Amino acid sequence: MPQISQFAESWYAASQIFWVLLTFGFVFLVIGRGMLPKVEATVDARDRKVADDLAAAKAAHSAADQIEESYRQQSDASRAAAQKAVTEAKDKAARDAEKRLAKVESELAEKQSAAEADIAAARTSAMAEIESVATEAASDLVAKLSGVKVAAADAKAAVKAVLHG
Repeated sequence: MPQISQFAESWYAASQIFWVLLTFGFVFLVIGRGMLPKVEATVDARDRKVADDLAAAKAAHSAADQIEESYRQQSDASRAAAQKAVTEAKDKAARDAEKRLAKVESELAEKQSAAEADIAAARTSAMAEIESVATEAASDLVAKLSGVKVAAADAKAAVKAVLHG
């Protein structure tokens, strides 16, 4: 191969080998001792930063989960309290309505009793007037038809017997 033969012909001098070794040694020292530690330190710092960020993210996620759970518990407690308040308000409204209804019913019962008493009094009064009018009418009728004058007590007794009997 011509590349290998060229290499052997051009690399025969020891000075060239020395300079190649010196150059490679210099490059090794500069890169290996100077740049490589800086690159490794940068990579390590980046790895630490990523690990710290991941840990912070996990902590934040955990804190967010706790806050969310706390929010859910507070929301459930608030919902239960609101439901209880609504139930209590409905119960109170029902009790108030029952009280008002009982009051109205008692007022209506009183009015009905008073109205029935008024009706009974009016009936008694009307019956008394009817008896009185019927007694006078019967006396007048008997007097006109037969010409006999009937005593007021007899006419009244006859009217009572017909009306009540």
